[in-house]
Amino acid sequence: MFDIAVLAPVAAVFFLAGAVKGVIGLGLPTVSLALLTLALDLPTAMALLLVPSFVTNLWQGLVGGHLGPLLRRLWPFLTLAVLTVGLGGGALAAVDLTVLVAVLGGLLIAYGATGLAGWRPSIGPRRERWAGPLIGVVNGTLTGMTGSFVVPGVMYLQALGLPRDALVQAMGILFTLSTAALALSLQGQRLISVEVAGLSALALLPAMAGMGFGQAVRRYLSEAHFRRVFFAALLVLGGYIAVNAILRLA
Repeated sequence: MFDIAVLAPVAAVFFLAGAVKGVIGLGLPTVSLALLTLALDLPTAMALLLVPSFVTNLWQGLVGGHLGPLLRRLWPFLTLAVLTVGLGGGALAAVDLTVLVAVLGGLLIAYGATGLAGWRPSIGPRRERWAGPLIGVVNGTLTGMTGSFVVPGVMYLQALGLPRDALVQAMGILFTLSTAALALSLQGQRLISVEVAGLSALALLPAMAGMGFGQAVRRYLSEAHFRRVFFAALLVLGGYIAVNAILRLA
C-alpha cells in the first residue's frame, strides 16, 4: 500500500479534500470517501481518513473564538451524535451500503439545491431543545454506517442561524468528536490495520496543505459568496456520490 502508485493518488485526493474543507468548513471525509471508494472498499477508505480528518477538524474546531458558547449550546446534539456512532458501525456489515450512500448523496443534493434557491430552514430555541438530540442520533448512526459526518448534522447547525465563523467552528467540533467515535467503532470491529493507520498518518500532510490553501481562499469570500460556495459544494458532492452509487447498483 506504500507503493508510489498508491501514495500519489492518495496524496492528491487528500489535498483536494483539504482544500474543499478549508473553503467551506467541511468535505474532507465526503470528498475523500467519494474518490477513495473508486479503488478501495468502504471500511478501508473510512480508516484512511481518520488521521487527516481528526487533526484538520481539531484545528478547525479550536480556532474561531466561539468554543465555549458553542459547547454550552450544542452539548445535547454533540453527545448523542457521538454515542450513536457505534450503533451505526455495528450495522456496517449488515446494511447495503451502496443504497445508503445513494440516499446520502440525494440528501446532499436536496440540501444544496434548496440552499442555492434561497430556502433557509430555521430552528428556534423551543424546537432546538428536542431537535438537537434527535438529529444527533440520526447523524451519529449515519456516521457509523458511511463515514460521513454531514447529514443531517450540518443542516441542523446551519438552521440554527450561526454566523459564518461560528458555523465553521461548530462543524469542526462535530467532526472532531465524530472522527474519534468512528475510530473507536472501526477499531472495535478490527477494521484498522497497522498499514492503513500508517498511510492515514502520511495523508495528513497533503490534507493540511490543502486546508491551508482553502482557508486562504475563504478569506476573500464575502458572507454571500461563502453561502453560494457552501451550497454549491454540497450539491456537487451529493451529485457525485449519488451517481457513483447508482452506477454501482446498476
